[in-house]
Amino acid sequence: MTTDEKKFDPNSAAEHGGIFGLPCGPDDSKVVLIPVPWELTTSYGKGASLGPEAIKQASMQVDLHDLAFGDIYKAGIYLAPVDGAMKEACDYANFLRHEIQREDRAHPSMAQLADANRIGDELNQMVSRQVAEWRAKGKLVGLIGGEHSVSYGAIKAHAEAIPNLGVLHIDAHADLRIAYEGFTWSHASVMRNAMDRLTVRRLVQIGVRDYCEQEAEAIRTDTRIITHFDEDIANKMARGEQWEALCHKMLDALPENVYISFDIDGLDPTLCPHTGTPVPGGLSFRDIEVLLRVVSEKCHVVGFDLVEVAPGRDDEWDANVGARVLYKLIGCMLASQTNAR
Repeated sequence: MTTDEKKFDPNSAAEHGGIFGLPCGPDDSKVVLIPVPWELTTSYGKGASLGPEAIKQASMQVDLHDLAFGDIYKAGIYLAPVDGAMKEACDYANFLRHEIQREDRAHPSMAQLADANRIGDELNQMVSRQVAEWRAKGKLVGLIGGEHSVSYGAIKAHAEAIPNLGVLHIDAHADLRIAYEGFTWSHASVMRNAMDRLTVRRLVQIGVRDYCEQEAEAIRTDTRIITHFDEDIANKMARGEQWEALCHKMLDALPENVYISFDIDGLDPTLCPHTGTPVPGGLSFRDIEVLLRVVSEKCHVVGFDLVEVAPGRDDEWDANVGARVLYKLIGCMLASQTNAR
């Protein structure tokens, strides 16, 4: 049985312990969220591992009726606990990151790189297995990171279960580098790994504005990758094109079944000032509202992740925005289910 509005007052959500204050368990929830507080390869600012808990706390402030998607909470939303093995892996990743930074972040030793790549591979397997297990129980699954490298395991689980999967990637960065700084499972390599190692039909990137020559070459030569650069979007809008019409055009290249990977730094950095690698430019919150509504109308969203939310030491603004993006992503996914064939 899903959450019953007669038994739950969304105006007093903070009385309950679940995410968004919901009194939901796994049995009465259509949506299951998996927190992955992993941070190992971040290359600038830190704090992504604190994202899942910060988002949960900030979610208590989110009003639960949404103009575009209605009463999203009624489907039931359950935040799974971090299991013991994943917690151990995440704790070790944090320890290893501190060790590398303490010695020489720019030149980790071969032994440290091997250790990082080993534990990263184990983390991918854990995430993939958990996503697959929840999907097998009929749940729609979202992932909350953590750095962006955690998305690989979730994309893997969906790609193995769903033919012709498309990935919608919202990000300031292309994330198409090969083994960035020696880390095979780097946050800057997650989409390169997905395209090289998994069966993904199409990758559509929106908002990219920071990338290297290697990534530009991949975008030019790999016909499966379509990148809509932030500057190009801005130029088109300056010439009079409307954002909603642009959203429709950008999404036309995606197949029916779509996984959304949402790096919070795809937004204007005023909305995520503490994220690890903020970049000037980016999407507004209103842009995201329109984009996700169009996605829900055109695609069948099979899963998603939200990553790189890093709360400030004395500032919960990033988590506040992240919690609202999370609720929109859930609403988009739920609304899109009518598009499944």
